[in-house]
Amino acid sequence: MKLYSLRIPSRAGGREVSSLISHHNPQSLTQTADPPEADPDSPKQHTFSIGFTDLNESLNELEDQDLDALVADLGSKTTTQEFSTYQETDGLTDNQIAPPPVIPQGSEAAAAPSQPPKPAVSSTEQPQTKEDKIKLALEKLKEAKVRKLIVKMLLSDGSSKTLMVEESQTVRDVLDKLFEKTHCDRSIDWSLCETNPELQIERGFEDHEYLVEPLSAWTRHSENQIYFVSKPQKYVMFTDPQLFYMWKKKRECLNGINEHTKQLLIKEHFGGSALIVPDLEGMLYLKEDGKKVWKPRYFMLRASGIYYVPKGKTKSSSDLACFVHFENVNIYTSNNYRQKYKAPTNFGFVLKHPHIQKESHYIKFLCCDNEHILLLWVTAIRIAKYGTVLYKNYQAAVKRVSTLQILNSVAINKCFTYKLRVNLPQQSET
Repeated sequence: MKLYSLRIPSRAGGREVSSLISHHNPQSLTQTADPPEADPDSPKQHTFSIGFTDLNESLNELEDQDLDALVADLGSKTTTQEFSTYQETDGLTDNQIAPPPVIPQGSEAAAAPSQPPKPAVSSTEQPQTKEDKIKLALEKLKEAKVRKLIVKMLLSDGSSKTLMVEESQTVRDVLDKLFEKTHCDRSIDWSLCETNPELQIERGFEDHEYLVEPLSAWTRHSENQIYFVSKPQKYVMFTDPQLFYMWKKKRECLNGINEHTKQLLIKEHFGGSALIVPDLEGMLYLKEDGKKVWKPRYFMLRASGIYYVPKGKTKSSSDLACFVHFENVNIYTSNNYRQKYKAPTNFGFVLKHPHIQKESHYIKFLCCDNEHILLLWVTAIRIAKYGTVLYKNYQAAVKRVSTLQILNSVAINKCFTYKLRVNLPQQSET
């Protein structure tokens, strides 16, 4: 993905990042690390462009109707802000005193009443060419403090789509816009995924996330990209819940689970007053800080995070030590784990704060024996982190697909009926 950031607010600093993760050194997992130094490439440094050469290039890649919408939106917001400033004094009640304006004594303007702002450019003065629209958009963007991103989404066939994304739009909203532009099948598997070439990791955004939020964490010269792809495992916890809530059973037995049993599992674990997280546990490989050395440790999943069994201790709750909490980290996977990190296998995952964009001792690297165990851990961690919100996302996605299928069916029936009427032979009058 390539994108242009119209406004990037500052966010997590060193102190916040240092408190996000349960610090560890594999040689002494309870040791506290110093907070990371400020990153000169961090989003605090007025990040304006990521991927695009400049704003002009990103605006040129917008489709005409999107550019028109941006110009109109910026124009209305600027006018509204000016009018609101004027009304701050004009709308005061009788017992409120407006602060006196700073006007030089003897000035003719001292006696003149305040005037409302001049109206926006008339329709006859509206820009006609794309160059004029881009020029106007550049001017308006300097005046209006809006939070928008112009995002280039990469598609699986090598092409791309450029969209304007507002801070109020969720990933689901952006997916709907991409459905309209790409005319794909709108299945529940479609996802937006971010890739980080430097760390060689990727993550699928959840449908409820506000897309501008994670993208604003990218550094000024980031080479990260966004892909619009189909991921069959996106909602596997609802299509095959037995894999995660009956994981101790043999996989051959799990394949024979019927649909009724699946629905009961979903209702039991997601439909109650409290979410029930899969009781996942097992041996994983942990990468030592700053080294390409991996050591096996026994980990256990809980609702609040991942815990491990210290050497010489038992699996009882009183002996468990916290490895990482989920509230301030995201989970990522890698397709090149063995080569990049000298891992025992290619089936690994990463836990890190979204603002950490390059190698750091605050990143947690874990490795699994096979692809199935990786699926169990990645999906179970998503369940623990997002809870019932995932189920709401799934229900909304299924509802959209069902609605679309009904509309398509109605449209097909109407088209068939029309063709049938046209092709019917006219009966001769007797």
